[in-house]
Parts: sequence; C-alpha cells; structure tokens
Amino acid sequence: MFDTAAIVLAAGLSRRMGAINKQLVDINGIPMIRATVSACVSVCDAPVIVVTGHQATDIEQALACLNVSFIHNPDYASGQAGSVVAGLNAMPEAKTTLVVLGDQPLLDSIALQKLLAAHWASDQTRITIPVNGADRGNPLVIPLPLMPALMADKTNPGCRKFTRNNPDKVNPVDLPDPAYFTDLDTLDDLESFQQAQTSST
Repeated sequence: MFDTAAIVLAAGLSRRMGAINKQLVDINGIPMIRATVSACVSVCDAPVIVVTGHQATDIEQALACLNVSFIHNPDYASGQAGSVVAGLNAMPEAKTTLVVLGDQPLLDSIALQKLLAAHWASDQTRITIPVNGADRGNPLVIPLPLMPALMADKTNPGCRKFTRNNPDKVNPVDLPDPAYFTDLDTLDDLESFQQAQTSST
C-alpha cells in the first residue's frame, strides 16, 4: 500500500476561457498543468493519476516524463463529477489521496506538504479540506476507508455532495494561503492573475 496518492482533474473544456485550454496556459515558463502535476509527484509515493478529456493528447505531451498514469474520461463534457469518479476508480490503494484541480496556479509542493501535514496531525479518518472563513478550498485529502462511501451514491458520486451532506466526516483546516483558493476559470481570472504576477516581480 502507498502512503500518498493524487488524482489531478485535467479533463475540462475550459468553456469560460473561450478558445484557450486553461490547463496549458503558461505559468512561470511551463504549462500550468505540468506545474500542478509536478507538485503532486513531489509529495506522492504512488504514480499520480491524471484524468484527461478535452485535448487529451496535448495534456499528455505537456506531462511527458513525469511519474503519472493517464485515465481518459470519455464523458468529460458532462462535468467534473465524472472525472472524479474516473480518477477514484483508477486509484492505487493508498492511505491518503489528494483530489487536485488542474487550474490552481499557486499550488506547489510546499502548499501540498502543509495540507498533508494538517491532515496527518488531525483526525485522519475524515476528509481534510482547507478553509479560510466560509470559503472552502482545494485540494481535498481523502482517507482510504472513505473511498467506498464517495462512490456509494450512483446518481451523484464524488466529493462535493458527500462532504456537504456528511459534515461529521469532514475535517476543515484553517489554511488561508491563496494557493488553496486561487483558480483560473475565465479570461478575466487569467488576466488578473498575470497582472498580479507581473507587479510582484
């Protein structure tokens, strides 16, 4: 059994980005999805599962030579839930599993290490979620015993509904770092992020 695994969701259509696939946007000289997956690889002893869909070949090329396994979600156009299920079904057995969005440009190995440390230091039987006040962030840390419960609801499997309906199974951890709360969904998000990065250098 592995200690730490990760699912990275990289299948989406990026509809609100127009013609741009946000996963492939350049962040500090490399595609955003490569930066995210590289951070996961650095903290996982299991191969990182990357769920692909839209422009799968381009995503795979962007992740060349990393310790990853690709799972294609043929129903990627229907939304994120199907990609989560595809990833969970493909997971190797691990004590903890990170569920990671591919569009968090500030997420790095340090942020992941902090989140995992918070999980290990608290109730490890619960799903750990970074929070900042009322805001819930990502990634999530899922303990192995809860994996079957996430798949039990055949009409709405995955993390979102389960964590909201079962607060007793959730471990919210106060981690105000923007890395957990910054994602790029629209062209405005991307422009604002790029401007902020430019002004900070």
